[in-house]
Amino acid sequence: MTRIVSSPALTRRSFLTRSAAFAGALALPTIPATSPARAAATRDVTLTPAPAKAALVGAPHPETAVWAYDGRIPGPEIRASRGERLRITVENRLPDPTTVHWHGLRLPNAMDGVANVTQPPIAPGERFVYEFDALDAGTFWYHPHHASAEQLERGLSGVLVVEEPEPLRVDRDLVWALDDWRLDPEAAIVEDFGNGMDMSHAGRLGNTVTLNGRVPDALAVAPGERLRLRLVNVANARIFALRFEDHAPMVVARDGHPVTPHEPPDGIVLLGPGMRVDLVLDCGGDPGARASVVDVFPREPYRVVDLAYGETPLRDSPLDASLVLPPNPVPEPDVASAERLDVVFEGGMMGGMRGGPGAMRTMMMRGLAWAVNGAADDGGHGLPPFLTVASGRSVVLDLVNDTAWWHPIHLHGHAFRILERDGAPEPHAPLADTALMAPRERMRIAFVAEGAGDWLLHCHVLEHQAGGMSALLRVT
Repeated sequence: MTRIVSSPALTRRSFLTRSAAFAGALALPTIPATSPARAAATRDVTLTPAPAKAALVGAPHPETAVWAYDGRIPGPEIRASRGERLRITVENRLPDPTTVHWHGLRLPNAMDGVANVTQPPIAPGERFVYEFDALDAGTFWYHPHHASAEQLERGLSGVLVVEEPEPLRVDRDLVWALDDWRLDPEAAIVEDFGNGMDMSHAGRLGNTVTLNGRVPDALAVAPGERLRLRLVNVANARIFALRFEDHAPMVVARDGHPVTPHEPPDGIVLLGPGMRVDLVLDCGGDPGARASVVDVFPREPYRVVDLAYGETPLRDSPLDASLVLPPNPVPEPDVASAERLDVVFEGGMMGGMRGGPGAMRTMMMRGLAWAVNGAADDGGHGLPPFLTVASGRSVVLDLVNDTAWWHPIHLHGHAFRILERDGAPEPHAPLADTALMAPRERMRIAFVAEGAGDWLLHCHVLEHQAGGMSALLRVT
């Protein structure tokens, strides 16, 4: 029996049983990195966002009306090779304007896809061409950056994989796009977008979790098989804390960038919205066994999917192959000479706000709930930048979460090094573009400013971003 995350509006009894295991159907349709039709160094792709229907929950419930790229939830999995140039034409067949942001990629500012900052929104019936080089290998994703809190919740997201020159030796390389949805008993999206409760608290939490666009039952695996799992959190606000029961996954990359292979702390893979983690999983279960992947983030634990073992082993012992990925050509910051600044995230229910209760009331009268260094972004991105820095200059930011809520903080167009949390060195000092901050936590990051233009720094709980938690870094 599949399990649906409960909420006051929808109980697990609303969606009961489905009998069929997926038996490998969790793989996504893919635009491959190599094909006979692609002879040139530039590869062309067309994405068409449009209304569609998707069987998120499955029979006996009706299909859900969604917005989708090419009619798919999630959108087509795009695969490229490191160093390859991508030219992606977006044809907007939605009733509303949209853009596409290439989350985690280092690219020219004009290709970043942020409405009213790097480009005008793409109007219905119009098209826009994004063209950039895939500088770094890794797991990335794409989504709108116009009315994001609504457009992602309606289904607009997809995964972009840039393959290494020498990939890891595994038996299967799989993407797991994790999402959640707020559905009514007829499996329709509840259209209460932008309500004040979501904005000022934890964001829009759904009641139905999907993996690659459907409520899953099981992934068929073989005893002895080695998997590379590319986990991508495409949800508006849900934080996933995944425990692989009776298994020991190894983290090999974070937000696309290699790390020293290691087991996740306490065996829990933590993924805030926008974050990615690449795992290598050796399937050491017995023939016919079944093991659950469970989300244990502070709430009632629930099963996401089962690993269902077949009867025929692929091999008798774990694959003897390296788990070390080659590094990406990301410039290393000079911390000693870096420009430094505190960036304070404020507001929300039970949160602090410079200026006191009066400032908070004034902000909420504007339909906002959050601020960065005392300034709330109303979505027009007309605020002055919080920092202006020359390209090539190293930057150290002390990020301060002066709120009662979790925030995945995303910096566009850059990969930053996480140095410290609350004064303690960050294990493995990973490169990242999205970092999850606990309430009242302080985190130090460092990076080299790249690419002239204005780059967004914001919370990737999309209701928090829409509620003001967004700011601009200007690179000259």
